[in-house]
Amino acid sequence: MNLSSPAAIGTELPHSHFIPPLEREEAGSILFLSDLHLSPQQLLLTRCFEAFCAGSAREATAVYILGDLFDYWLGDDQLREPYYQEVARHLAGIEAAGGSVFLQHGNRDFLIGERFAREARVTLLPDPCALDFYGVRTVLTHGDALCTDDADYQAARRFWRTPSRIRQYLALPLFLRRWMAGHFRRRSMNKAQSKTDYQTDVNQDAVAACLLEHDANRMIHGHTHRPDTYHFDLHGRERERIVLPDWRTGGPYLELSKAGCRVLEIKEN
Repeated sequence: MNLSSPAAIGTELPHSHFIPPLEREEAGSILFLSDLHLSPQQLLLTRCFEAFCAGSAREATAVYILGDLFDYWLGDDQLREPYYQEVARHLAGIEAAGGSVFLQHGNRDFLIGERFAREARVTLLPDPCALDFYGVRTVLTHGDALCTDDADYQAARRFWRTPSRIRQYLALPLFLRRWMAGHFRRRSMNKAQSKTDYQTDVNQDAVAACLLEHDANRMIHGHTHRPDTYHFDLHGRERERIVLPDWRTGGPYLELSKAGCRVLEIKEN
């Protein structure tokens, strides 16, 4: 996936209201999802999202959204639009019901900021983030930074991550940012056709380095749209990498509990 536009490259934003996520074992399950790519044009997926927020998410201890909640995010002033106000309201409903929601930036929605976090009642997480779940040290990441064999993407990612360029982009009128995002998206889709699967998947050396850096035995990520679970040995310890499914035709999510993990899905007709 080659996304070389300002609306498609990850960045680090301030986390002034960062709250350490739950790391203690709880009676409830913990849910993980990514790559929802919500937009006003995706009505089926929006209904799945609403059903998730009103159902499974309210029964869980915590929900972790690992990037690309939206198909694009042009800045928090996008909240002036009713569709995105509704998404924020549904997320806030999880917190109101007693749950906690944590959000990482994806390559499509890296401009999500403090205003959205406040209105949606979510906590922004750095990427990567290492936490303990039921005694297993786990790295959470969107996954795009691990696709190191895609040199063009990584160069563009570094270019657009600088705070000065982000400020310049956000200073533009919303309609111009929307036009630019569409323009760069079309260019990216054309370039993506020439990319190999090897380039657009994570690099195993990058995965290993990240796990070792955080002394973790498990990694959970999205981005690649290649859902699967991989087990491998690294420095004499068995490690696990779980790739989350994307929301193409329904609402899949990973449920993690003391009993283990399983993929569930919300379907809307």
